[in-house]
Amino acid sequence: MTVSKELSSISQRLQVRHLLKDTRFQTESYGADVVQGLTQTPKTLPPRYFYDDWGSQLFEQICELPEYYVTRTETAILEKYAGEIAQVTGVCEIVELGSGSSTKTRLILDAYQAAGLPLYYLPIDVSAGILESSAKQLLVDYPTLRVQALAGTYEMALSQLGDAVLANRMICFLGSTLGNLNPQECDEFLSQITAALQLGEYFLLGVDLQKPKDILDAAYNDRQGVTAAFNLNMLTHVNRLYGGNFDVSQFTHWAFYNEDEQQIEMHLRSDRPQSIHFDALNLSVNFETDETIRTEISRKFNLEKIQQELKAKGLIPQHVWTDEQSWFGLILCQLQLS
Repeated sequence: MTVSKELSSISQRLQVRHLLKDTRFQTESYGADVVQGLTQTPKTLPPRYFYDDWGSQLFEQICELPEYYVTRTETAILEKYAGEIAQVTGVCEIVELGSGSSTKTRLILDAYQAAGLPLYYLPIDVSAGILESSAKQLLVDYPTLRVQALAGTYEMALSQLGDAVLANRMICFLGSTLGNLNPQECDEFLSQITAALQLGEYFLLGVDLQKPKDILDAAYNDRQGVTAAFNLNMLTHVNRLYGGNFDVSQFTHWAFYNEDEQQIEMHLRSDRPQSIHFDALNLSVNFETDETIRTEISRKFNLEKIQQELKAKGLIPQHVWTDEQSWFGLILCQLQLS
């Protein structure tokens, strides 16, 4: 196939919808989460601001770190059981929340391809750059694949899915991202998943399980400082979006395991008293020395308890897989009548 024909084939099999540019989603709430987070005590910023194009690249680097067990553990589970997933669901389009580079998704696509099933993939990510580049690479590597990519938040994308193109659908939420939500947010998110599925459709969920504190601390404080750079990049991203003047050199990455809440917390700590202004938000915020912005929580789950929460939403676990150390869990649910 010539280069021009190959490019034409890719363009015919790729559709990208930029929901963040859709006027239906451009409301008076512009920057409201930043205003709310930085004017409360303690200060917070939502994890979605990690993921500009550079932040997404840094996260891909984190996934390769020796201390960061999450990706390699979940990958090993998928390598072993992706074939079973394909057998259970049969013909099924794959929706992935927070797709990033779609690396683990390849294991799922390989399993469906090996089973002779059609390949239809709907990646969802707030970083339009990595979303489009990874989709184009997948289309090169999987000649029968069709991709409908959605650039936007999970909430935006779930509301825009519409009916499945294939006979069935599976929404995938891999990694440890569910842990970024507090219990109330988690409950609301699972309700959104239920609303986005039809009866008989599937939800594939990855959850990071409880484990020794020293393993968790090391995973979020790597020796190369990649996680620190990822955390600090949030300030650069927010500056660019809202005309802020954060000086990244005056903040320090701080991550620790909160044993009472059974969650990792990531913060950015102010090294001195300082005032930050956002031109686009007409907002000024003062910081004292050692005052922090909490940028992320990463809850660590009990496998039995999260299954009960899923069942309460009509998402009935069909299969549960873990690694030998029970560090990570992969749960395949089906939406059923209660």
